[in-house]
Amino acid sequence: MEYISAPWREEYVRQIFKMNECIFCRAIKLKNDRDALILFRGTHNFIVLNKYPYTTGHLMIAPYKHLATFEGAKKESSDEMTDLLKLSLKALKKEYRPHGFNTGMNIGKSAGAGIADHYHFHVIPRWTGDSNFMAIVGKTKVMMTDLETTYDRLLPLFQKLKMEP
Repeated sequence: MEYISAPWREEYVRQIFKMNECIFCRAIKLKNDRDALILFRGTHNFIVLNKYPYTTGHLMIAPYKHLATFEGAKKESSDEMTDLLKLSLKALKKEYRPHGFNTGMNIGKSAGAGIADHYHFHVIPRWTGDSNFMAIVGKTKVMMTDLETTYDRLLPLFQKLKMEP
């Protein structure tokens, strides 16, 4: 069996276990979307940049309601989450032209959820060759752009793009 190391995630995981407050609930409470890295606010869910991304443009879609299980969500919320996924894919394709995407949820700690008490959907743009030896050998993650630049590039697209009915 082969193991893939992701040492840049250690800082994030250690921080999560020390926190008393959910990162999504904390982001919602901030009055400044830029500080919270929130790109879009829907009726039931919001889109936020991942502060510790796997790749540039790594987004998360989370409900406003603090809820651990997706199946416990109301239909309006889960339907809107799907619409926000479509919106996210459109914006990321337009701005970054990735070769593909990883999308999905890790529900429960045993499934890899860093925040198990507030379900959320990951949208991760991928490019051929975006994984390299730097993370394993140099314990360094190479990103195309920083979070602020990514936010500034994506925000106008989310403001312009509309969700499909």
